[in-house]
This record gives sequence, C-alpha cells and structure tokens, in this order.
Amino acid sequence: MFSEFALHERLLKAVAELKFVEPTPVQAAAIPLALQGRDLRVTAQTGSGKTAAFVLPILNRLIGPAKVRVSIKTLILLPTRELAQQTLKEVERFSQFTFIKSGLITGGEDFKVQAAMLRKVPDILIGTPGRMIEQLNAGNLDLKEVEVLVLDEADRMLDMGFADDVQRLVDECANRQQTMLFSATTGGSGLREMVAKVLNNPEHLQLNAVSQLNETTRQQIITADHNQHKEQIVNWLLANETYQKAIIFTNTRAMADRIYGRLVAQEYKAFVLHGEKDQKDRKLAIDRLKQGGVKILVATDVAARGLDVDGLDLVINFDMPRSGDEYVHRIGRTGRAGNDGLAISLICHGDWNLMSSIERYLKQSFERRTIKEVKGTYGGPKKVKASGKAVGVKKKKTDAKGDKKKVAAKTPTKRKSANRPKAEVPSLVSKDGMAPLKRRKPQAPAAE
Repeated sequence: MFSEFALHERLLKAVAELKFVEPTPVQAAAIPLALQGRDLRVTAQTGSGKTAAFVLPILNRLIGPAKVRVSIKTLILLPTRELAQQTLKEVERFSQFTFIKSGLITGGEDFKVQAAMLRKVPDILIGTPGRMIEQLNAGNLDLKEVEVLVLDEADRMLDMGFADDVQRLVDECANRQQTMLFSATTGGSGLREMVAKVLNNPEHLQLNAVSQLNETTRQQIITADHNQHKEQIVNWLLANETYQKAIIFTNTRAMADRIYGRLVAQEYKAFVLHGEKDQKDRKLAIDRLKQGGVKILVATDVAARGLDVDGLDLVINFDMPRSGDEYVHRIGRTGRAGNDGLAISLICHGDWNLMSSIERYLKQSFERRTIKEVKGTYGGPKKVKASGKAVGVKKKKTDAKGDKKKVAAKTPTKRKSANRPKAEVPSLVSKDGMAPLKRRKPQAPAAE
C-alpha cells in the first residue's frame, strides 16, 4: 500500500485520486531508498512504473507552503520529446494538490516561450539534453542550485549521441545532493562509465534480468522472402489478428512512409511517426492513437521510447531492430502493466543472424510461426551454428590458392631466349677497351 510509505498526505491524496493502490515492484523497492536521499541505479522493464518511483520522492522533498521561487531544485533529463511530455503529465498529476510547479524544455517548441517559462523558475525542470544545452548557452538556464538530478533512459541518451551534453548538464548540477538513474536495460560500457562518474555510492536495483523483460508479451517470428512479401504478411495480420491498437516499426523513414501510404490506400485508420515529422505532427499522431481515432501507428525508433498508450496490444517489427536493447524498448510498447501483448518480427534471409543475436541477448527462443495463407519459400537457413546463426558457405583456402596457381599458369611470362638475336647497342667503351666513355651533353653555341 502507498500509505505505508513516508509520503506527505497531499501526495497520498493524489495517489488515491488516481486510483493507485498497490505499488509496483520497482516502486516498492525504489521509493523508500529515494526518500532517504540515496543515489539509485535502477533497471526495470518498460511500463513497470519507474516514473512514479522517482517523481513521488522528489515531490515529497519539495512539498511545502507557497513561496517565491528563486532556483530550479530538480532536473529530469530524458532522451525524447514524447517521453519528456509523458513525464511532465505524471509530475502534474501527482502534484495536483501541492504548490509545486514544473516546466518542460524540448526541441520543436518556441525557444523564446521556453525562455520566458524559465524566468518564472519552476521547481522541477523536465526536458531533453539538446534543447537544455541551447538554453544554457543562451544564458537562460541556471542549474547551480539543483538538489536532485534524474537521468531517465540514460542508455538511450548515450545511443542518441547525447553523452557530452548530458555530462555538461551533470557538471552544471555540481551542488546536487541526490542523483537517480533509471532505464529499462543494463546498457553497455558507456553507461557503466556514466554511472561511475555521476552516482555517489549508489544502491543498485535490478528488478528484472533482460531475459525476464516483457513476460506478458508473446514473441513470435515469421519468415519472409522479401519486403513485398513482408507487406503481404502485415496485411494479413492486420486483417486477421485481434487487437485494439497496433504499431509497426521500421528502420527507415522511407519504409515507414511506404507502409503508411499502402495502409491509407486500403482505408486503414493509420498515422506515421518518424524523425522528419515536426513536433505538431508527432503530438497529433500520439494523441490520435491514445484517443482511438487511429488504430495503427507506423513508426521508426523515435517512437520506441516514451510512448505509453492504453490498449496497444500488437507490435510488428517490419524490420528487425539493430540491437537487443532497442528490441526490448520496441516490444515494451505492448504488454504493459501486466496486460497481454503480442510482438511479431518479420525475418528475411538477411535478418536471420540479427534475430539470432537478439535471442541470445535475451536468453530466449522466439516462437516460430507459419501462416499458410501467406507462406513463402524461405523458412530459415538450412544449417545453423550452435549460436543459432546461419552457416555461411566459404571457399577453402586451398581452393583459393589453386585458383591463383591456375591464373598464374595461364598468364604467359616473358623469358629471354638464347637463340634470339640481340639488338645492337651503340658501344660506350673507349677504343682501348679500358674505360667507358661519357656521353657529352650538347653545348649551346657561345655568344658572339
């Protein structure tokens, strides 16, 4: 029960108003430690309630009577606009019975309007690293009095190339008293270095091993001959699977636009979301999906983070993601908060080894599925290694050498023949046969 936490009564009132009763495992583990002011490194699956796990302790720290604000007390950094907007909504919901004010700084919004908001000095500032740095460079942002720093989805921020920006913002918060780092994956060496730099004697909480992520989501693969065949499979799935809302992931904007165009031509209620869309279109796509005006979203990985939509129960990977962590975030859009979900990946010949690597990373074996109505000729490699990857056909080294020898044998070589008459060469030897004669360069005629 949330009432068992040492939270202010106004926060407990908000929790009750939102009908939160039982804390999730990550909330139960993280909230008591965060209330003590400990630095935290938390790994937990997408949709597990990580946001509330750090928002409630922050609000509890800041709660008090209305007063004139003189400095920003909390900075929350996130990788994408969508995730930042979602976090702002959560902060506003939990702080509805307090005087705590929050602000949002992301790209795609009016720079001057954001600067004006910063002059009002919000208690909690939420945003993405790129726009934060721009406001910092313009002299509009002062982080010297920040007490709590939160890095949410830090692994994704590193993947997106924000390492230097994040580090600079961390350095600006030099007087902070608490730092919390949350993510859905364990990340790589870059994240370990960041943890070592920014956290002070942290408590490590790993609520889920990678192999346990998304347990409520069935994960399947369907083999395909080529992209056109994949499109046929997508059409069959959308026409025959039972789902409330679906998202189709591609690796490129061009493919996302192509699939979206075909769906619209078939009169599906669909929308497309990728990096070329401006903030207005991106917000419109997500709002329509949430409100039910659109049932299908076609997206690149820009939508793999921060997209929290009720009833999204089908994920189709038209293209396999390029890493295991990205796969986790994609399929994490479904099967949230204990609900069932289905994730289907379409696998061509060139996708097999990548799919196999992701299986090994997750320590899982995806369910193989065949749809007889759209069955193709490719059913996977004929031979696989112990790792699950396809066995490639390679030429033996001896054959390669033999080929070189054959080529060498065919190439005629020039040899001097003993019987071939030698061409006469003008003699450079003196008449007495002793020393070679030097050729004299022709001299210019003397000037008269």
